[in-house]
Amino acid sequence: MSAVSNIAYVGSELELFAAATNWKSYLSRQLQGFLGDRVLEVGAGLGTTTLNLCRRPHRRWVCLEPDPAMTATLQGKRESGELPACCEVRAGTLADLPADEKFDSIIYIDVLEHIEDDRAELQRAAEHLGPGGRIVVLAPAHQTLYSPFDKSIGHFRRYNRQMLSAAAPDGLPCERLKYLDTVGLLASLGNRYLLGSGMPTPRQIWTWDKLMVPVSRLIDPLLCYSLGKSILGVWRKA
Repeated sequence: MSAVSNIAYVGSELELFAAATNWKSYLSRQLQGFLGDRVLEVGAGLGTTTLNLCRRPHRRWVCLEPDPAMTATLQGKRESGELPACCEVRAGTLADLPADEKFDSIIYIDVLEHIEDDRAELQRAAEHLGPGGRIVVLAPAHQTLYSPFDKSIGHFRRYNRQMLSAAAPDGLPCERLKYLDTVGLLASLGNRYLLGSGMPTPRQIWTWDKLMVPVSRLIDPLLCYSLGKSILGVWRKA
């Protein structure tokens, strides 16, 4: 096992998006059935995803976070009981885990776009899967929407189906690959090409989450998940 990797997070949007309760509920429903008893959450941040997804009893939920300040925040939440009892906090990246440590699910929720060598990252993740284990990725979609906001929060890219498929580990069949949030995509297009704004305001987040996401939940399945602001990919190990 290597020395613990400390990477300071350059983004400032985590607190802003933490209030997006409709989106978090939608995502939670999309991921039902893909989370096993042993979950590794890569880039756990402030624990918002943990609190949203770690609802049913899990044997283990490991929050892996390379940023020292966020690791300390996660540890404080763990000690205060704000995080579920099955959670444990680890500092570092996948390279800091024992080679023989295995999980049923390894999840990257708005994280993979922050990792420069995404293919090497997912290949390493596959080595930590037990039989039947899954890698789950949610990422921002469509490189044409890449903006100064993306750059400012440390995004190397946004993904389409081909790009995310190309990053997938060798030998893991794809179980799910689809777009989410059709209405959010239309709003992002307007924001990118008409308004040209950067960091979204709290009011913009409220409008998206409270008014647009509920409509997307209705429209997305009607369009066979062919359009969306985010992309979801799931791969399963034999």
